[in-house]
Amino acid sequence: MPLAELSLAALVIAIVVSCTTQLNVGVLAMALAWIVGVYIGGMGLNDVIGAFPVQLFLMLVGVTLLFSQAQLNGTLDRLAHVAVRLCRGNVGLIPVMFFLLGCGIASLGPGNVSTAAMLAPVAMAVSARASIPAFLMAIMVGNGAQAGSLSPFAPTGIIVNGLMAKIGLGGHEWWNYWTNLAAHAAVAFGGYALLGGLPLFRRGYVAPVASQPDAEKFAGAHWLTLAVILAVIVSVLFLNANIGMAAFTGAVILAALRVADHEQAIRKVPWTPIVMVTGVTVLISLLEKTGGLDLFTALLARFATKSTVTGMIAFVTGIISVYSSTSGVVLPAFLPTIPGLITRLGGGDPLSIAASMNIGAHLVDMSPLSTTGAICVAAIATANEVRPTYNKLLVWGLSMSVIGGILCYLAF
Repeated sequence: MPLAELSLAALVIAIVVSCTTQLNVGVLAMALAWIVGVYIGGMGLNDVIGAFPVQLFLMLVGVTLLFSQAQLNGTLDRLAHVAVRLCRGNVGLIPVMFFLLGCGIASLGPGNVSTAAMLAPVAMAVSARASIPAFLMAIMVGNGAQAGSLSPFAPTGIIVNGLMAKIGLGGHEWWNYWTNLAAHAAVAFGGYALLGGLPLFRRGYVAPVASQPDAEKFAGAHWLTLAVILAVIVSVLFLNANIGMAAFTGAVILAALRVADHEQAIRKVPWTPIVMVTGVTVLISLLEKTGGLDLFTALLARFATKSTVTGMIAFVTGIISVYSSTSGVVLPAFLPTIPGLITRLGGGDPLSIAASMNIGAHLVDMSPLSTTGAICVAAIATANEVRPTYNKLLVWGLSMSVIGGILCYLAF
């Protein structure tokens, strides 16, 4: 079998394994790249592992380390409590506030998964006390976190922007962010209004007195943490600092001032998705060198035309993303195909196709088979709501592959 077909087969194996097992697909991808590249393709080891994305790795570790410290010392949790108090007892506003809070925090740097993990327990506890349906709260807090996932400061945004820069689509960081945010806001608020959220605005809610009042107050450590995070963002926006190195510096400052548990924060860094995305990047690079990526692009082009490609690609990435990692597998596999796809189709807007891939892959992540949806289900405070909410989120997540395809077809 020619090397191009072998490398494509390796990618297909990696995607299937990521959908059906708990094996870290990044480790598998590295092993497959080594076997196919060195022992079958006769390439040098440095030619294979030289594609390891060192800068991306450092960015992801630095950003997630900084925000792990902010989560461990309670800074992010206090922001959530402040947001609930701002609703002033209006039940309908509480899920809306959690959407805005999720989007805001995820956009600052933690990303969608970390933000959902931090906010979902608070949101679901408030949901139970205020008699808000768990499903409505889940789609608001989860989509809020997802809406901020493509921020230039967030891990997934860093991954997507790096992949797009490689294919000549650099400089569109905020376009990626706003299109993804708009799509998630549309489905979240649309679903909230249609599925029972509007009557909640006519109800009042009195929050119980906190058993530990100091647990919601900002202390010096929390203000210092916020100041360091703000300094990192300012340095990136206005001083052109590397976000990864700036985040490492911020993490060191917090550790030196002992306002966060540095060792525990290192343990909380999401190493699994970091290994996943960097390993898959090595395998994708092998496909580029062997011609396997051209075969993959040709396969995609068979199912689309210039006028339908955005809807088709959003649907396909959505279906795969239901069962596989969005940032670790789906986007690293699909985004590099854009130039070849446009060539084979005889034209098309690369930014629109990229946005369709990003949106399609992310909208389905509220399924309980995906991480964000699973986090929301796990955080439900009322036992008898777990199974019904699971079923509703499963239908919601799967339907988003179709909704995403329609949205992207109409928008782009």
